[in-house]
Parts: sequence; structure tokens; C-alpha cells
Amino acid sequence: MFYHLYGRLEIADGGLVVIDCGGVGYKLTASLITSELLREKIGEEVKIFTELVVREDAAELYGFESKEERECFNKLVTVSGVGPKAAMSILSIMTPANFAVAVATEDAKAISKANGIGSKTAARIVLELKDKVSADVALTSPKPAQKAAPTVPKSGNLAAAADALMNLGYDKNATARALEGLDPNAPVGELIRLALRTFAK
Repeated sequence: MFYHLYGRLEIADGGLVVIDCGGVGYKLTASLITSELLREKIGEEVKIFTELVVREDAAELYGFESKEERECFNKLVTVSGVGPKAAMSILSIMTPANFAVAVATEDAKAISKANGIGSKTAARIVLELKDKVSADVALTSPKPAQKAAPTVPKSGNLAAAADALMNLGYDKNATARALEGLDPNAPVGELIRLALRTFAK
């Protein structure tokens, strides 16, 4: 029903996104990665890809930063036992490219780091989607093992940002790389947003 919405971004916080389109405020559920990426655009005109999920007792609109993220969401909800909330939980800790790599390499452990996703569900996701995930996406995704990882900061704002990112499910090496070269005196929230932008590339 809705392919995308274009309007002024009013709210982008913790998975909640509100966009004003012609005077109507649309409430969308988004991944934590998408809401963080959009936060710096509050007050600006943005385009958000959408998916409407209708159930017997409710209709909920989900928002995505890219068509790839929406496609990943739609693949996830085809898996037995994986609903929209679980799909968003996974997309809150990994980009579509990261997810493709996890499925292609059968890394169920990485997927199980998402909130509410157990090891059995993660294994089922890999089993049911490994033939549906684009090999091209997996092959063009970053491969952290090919580069020596910097050390995760042990103190200061960088350390606080690293802790927050790892609590979201990012592994130690990826977190260290995302924070590498950032200003250690920058606010923790800004460091997290910059790191999430790196993960989303």
C-alpha cells in the first residue's frame, strides 16, 4: 500500500520515527540503526521506504533507510517463527550486507546476538534464507578478518561508545574499526552515530 513516504522528519529516536507528510504525521517503527542515521536529519525533508503490516487487531507501518533494508525485512518475516519485531531486532544490530554475510557463512551466532533471537531461531533463519540471500551482496560486504583490528579503547568517551555498540550486538573487532580515528573528545552519542554510519556503508 505504501512504497515510501517523503516529508519532514520530526522524530527519530530509539526505533520510533515520525514523518510529516502534508500535515499528517506518520508513525513508523524502524531499526535502531536507521533511527540513529536519521536523527541528524530531524527537521529536514527525507524519503523513508515503508512496509505496512496488517494483523487482525492492528496495522503497523515499518520504516527503512533503504530498499535493501526493506527487502531484508521482508525475507526475514517469511521465516517460520520470525515476526516483524524479531526482524527489526536483527536489523538493529546488523546492516543488510552484514546479514547477508552472516547467512552466507552460516554464522547463526552473529544473528542470535539480536534481542529476542535464540540460537534455534537464528539457525532456522540461516537454513531457510541461505538460498534466498543475494550472493553478490555477501561477496561485496566488508570482510573484517582481512584486516588487523585496532584495540578497543579502555577509557574515556571512546570506551563508553564501544561498550554501547557491543551491547547492541556488534563484535569487538568491528566496533574497534568503526571507532578508529574518531575524535576521543567528541560526545559519546556522536561517536555512536558516526560508528553506526560506518556499519551502514
